[in-house]
Amino acid sequence: MVSYHIERINDDIRHVLSEKLRDVKDPRVQQGMLSVMRVETTGDLRYAKVFISMLGDYDEKQLLKGLRSASGWLRRELGSSLTLRYTPELVFELDNSIRHGAHINEIIKNLDIHDDDNQ
Repeated sequence: MVSYHIERINDDIRHVLSEKLRDVKDPRVQQGMLSVMRVETTGDLRYAKVFISMLGDYDEKQLLKGLRSASGWLRRELGSSLTLRYTPELVFELDNSIRHGAHINEIIKNLDIHDDDNQ
């Protein structure tokens, strides 16, 4: 079970990274609409796994390379924005939940449902 303190830190990190990702100049990161879905920080605050979701056409490998390239700057910005004993090292992973949700929405839209009330 994750403690309340770690959950609060995860939310703070997610909020700061959501703001700072807009300022990243790397074109590999600015390919589409980028969202930080959730953050999972280890108990010792040394590592933070950041789950990123992007809507639109993008190259996953290039996106992850761009995020890894910007991770040092993002970590420094995170350290200056939050007061933590340790600024966690950022590990980025893709979360396809937005894309998956959009796909399900398209499937539902395309269903041929007949209204049975008009019998």
